[in-house]
Amino acid sequence: MFYKGETPLDGRMTVDVDQKLEELAVMIEGAKAVPLSSSCMVNRAAVLDLIEDIREALPSSLSDADQLLAEREALVAEGRVEADQLIAEAREEQVRMLSQHEVYLVAVAESEAIRIETEDDVTRMRHETDDYIDARLATFEITLHKTLAAVERGRDKLRGQVEQAEDFEDEDGPIPS
Repeated sequence: MFYKGETPLDGRMTVDVDQKLEELAVMIEGAKAVPLSSSCMVNRAAVLDLIEDIREALPSSLSDADQLLAEREALVAEGRVEADQLIAEAREEQVRMLSQHEVYLVAVAESEAIRIETEDDVTRMRHETDDYIDARLATFEITLHKTLAAVERGRDKLRGQVEQAEDFEDEDGPIPS
């Protein structure tokens, strides 16, 4: 006998447990009441058949529920593994980014130190160059003064000889060459 809601599965019939429980409840609710008592009269064979159908359906329903739970747990476990992997990758990325940032900060600090050192070296070299050029110009100035003084003395001598020669010419006539 086939009941409503039964479906073939692996060559045998699976009974919808919820439907059978509902039928049992309807049967008991519709049973004739025993006078002066809270008891009722039900068809023993019909109730036992329904209970047997429910017992047969329960193992397959339970195995289906177990299978669903196992799939759910596997899915949750897979999700946790994936989440753990993502967290581990994120932490690795964080460490990598921090180390890159630290390297960047060290590089910036080193470049700033090199820039300051270079500016100091350039300033020092400018002072040394200015001092060297000033010393060379001072030497050149002294040499020029000496040269100018020598030129002036030479000119003065020439003037003095020319004046003496003119004085001589005036007194004795022209100077023989």
